[in-house]
Amino acid sequence: MLLPKVVTSRKKKRVGRGVGSGKGSHTAGRGQKGQKSMGDIHILFEGMKTKKSFLKRLPLMRGKGKFKAGSKPLTLNLTDLDVLKDGSVITVDLLIKEKLVDAKEAKTFGVKILGNGKSDKKFTFEVPTSKSVQPSK
Repeated sequence: MLLPKVVTSRKKKRVGRGVGSGKGSHTAGRGQKGQKSMGDIHILFEGMKTKKSFLKRLPLMRGKGKFKAGSKPLTLNLTDLDVLKDGSVITVDLLIKEKLVDAKEAKTFGVKILGNGKSDKKFTFEVPTSKSVQPSK
């Protein structure tokens, strides 16, 4: 006769909550002395290692923007391109030449054309565009 398997799970024992809890009073399951028995250890602590720590192995990135995500490209709408001639090839150099974008920022971050607004002119794009700019097939 096969008996069904019974899965049992126990709740996590809460330490330091009185003598009757089973892990209460005095050391509360942490041992007697030492760094780990006293309180919290910093998350990056690696003990007495002779090799370089994890933080020392990372490349140095100093300054204000250390934790920022990667930068996004400059965006232009279709209506901004009405200044250009009909049938022109849109490149980063052309946009800089026509002073639609700043040269330094355009070279650093790149340029992307968004489809907000409408334009009657036909362009050929050599820069990234959103789906709404691309001609429908």
